[in-house]
Amino acid sequence: MKIGVLGTGDVGRVLAAGFATRGHEVMIGTRDPSQQKITDWLSQAGSGVSAGTFAEATAYGEVLVLAVGWANIENVIKLAGAENFRDKVVLDTTNPLRFAAEGQPPVLDIGHTDSAGERVQKWLPGARVVKAFNIVGNPHMVDPDFPEGKPDMFICGNDEAAKKMAGHLIEELGWPPVIDLGGIENSRYLEPMAMVWITHFFNQGFDGNHAFKLLKK
Repeated sequence: MKIGVLGTGDVGRVLAAGFATRGHEVMIGTRDPSQQKITDWLSQAGSGVSAGTFAEATAYGEVLVLAVGWANIENVIKLAGAENFRDKVVLDTTNPLRFAAEGQPPVLDIGHTDSAGERVQKWLPGARVVKAFNIVGNPHMVDPDFPEGKPDMFICGNDEAAKKMAGHLIEELGWPPVIDLGGIENSRYLEPMAMVWITHFFNQGFDGNHAFKLLKK
């Protein structure tokens, strides 16, 4: 499968490399694919990964991963071209974070009655948006492994087939079967859940080795 990953930060690079190791053809999108840090990373990422502009990566991918900072997301969608998202599954990894003082945890820019997931779906009405990967640190997005076992991935979205596809891709990356919370409006709960992860990260001295597990009996 061809996967377009929008964003060359830690999340974008980890997921792009992860999907490539599973045999997918991946294009990672950025403003300037010729910049040195991108070419250096590509030389280490191995075969199956290329780089293009946001528009090129979006047109290329059969499935898309949105992995850009909240402050840039609307502009990235414009650069990518909303028409290039039409009918495609879009894995939205974003959290609507607003950063204040350096060294201090961010806060949610929106919440409770709205969410990043809902806004992305509104900005991309022709796409099939699935919120995913927003409640775990990027080092554990591929092949997560903890002493207590594998953590759980919660997702939500309005399209059942899109969630089934997202679940299959997430399992390919070493996760248990996903936990489906329902419609995209449930991003209102997943994004504050990410703040629990982030707050613990800051309280533990920037240690990101934690994740969520739903226990059952």
